[in-house]
Amino acid sequence: MAERMSTRIRYDRIRDKSAISRTVNGHLKRKERANRDARMKKLITGGKFPYTPAIQSWLSEQLNVRFSEVTETAAKEVAAK
Repeated sequence: MAERMSTRIRYDRIRDKSAISRTVNGHLKRKERANRDARMKKLITGGKFPYTPAIQSWLSEQLNVRFSEVTETAAKEVAAK
């Protein structure tokens, strides 16, 4: 049977592994956000208003307003950035 590890050592290990995991996942998320931004901008320029729910959600997040308040010109401006 394995020897019991002290609580402090266990929590130190958990803290250290969590910090590494957050760093690695943060880099992956940053890359995925960039991919999603490019994909959504392409869909906006090629699509017609009103957009699909995924695009609506992305637009409302970018403009920080509800989608019912988003106009087609505002959507095109976001895609042009």
